[in-house]
Amino acid sequence: MYHPYYGNNQMYYYGYHPVYWTYPNQIEQGERKIVRTDYGPEPFIVDIEEVTKQNKNYRTALWTGKNLQVTVMSLNIGEDIGLEVHPHVDQFICIEEGHGVVQMGPTKDYLNDQRYVSEDTAIMVPAGTWHNLTNTGNKPLKLYSIYAPPNHPFGTVHITKADAMAAE
Repeated sequence: MYHPYYGNNQMYYYGYHPVYWTYPNQIEQGERKIVRTDYGPEPFIVDIEEVTKQNKNYRTALWTGKNLQVTVMSLNIGEDIGLEVHPHVDQFICIEEGHGVVQMGPTKDYLNDQRYVSEDTAIMVPAGTWHNLTNTGNKPLKLYSIYAPPNHPFGTVHITKADAMAAE
C-alpha cells in the first residue's frame, strides 16, 4: 500500500536536473567549473561551500536578483568587514572556514552582542543593526552573505578591502 506521507519521494521529477555553467574565469568545483561573475537573475545551482572556500577576493557578487543578492567573501588574518549598518537591508552571513568575532548592536557606539564564530555559524543581521565581523584566526575567514534586497551593484568584485572602500 502506498503512503504519500512516508519516505523521501520526490514530488516532481522531470527526468533532468538543470545546471547552468559557463566557461571564462573558471573556479573548479569538483569536475565542474563555475565563473567568477554575477549569474543573476537567471536560475543558478552551485555548491556554495566549495565556491566560498575557493574565493580569494575580499568580495564577489555571485548572484544578484531583484529581491536578493549572494556574495562570497574572504577576510585576511586580522581583517574585518568594517563597522557598518544597512538601514533597509536584512543580511544573512554563513561562515564556511576560519574563526572570528562578530559584533552587533543598535548604534555604532553600543555593540551589545559579541560572539565568537567559526565554521557553520549562521549570523542574521536585521536591517538597521550596526555590525562588524573580524577574522581572529590564523587563516583567511571564508563566508557567504545573503542580502535582501541586494546591497551591492550587479557584478561587484572587490579584490581587496581597499577596493571595496574606494568603491563606496
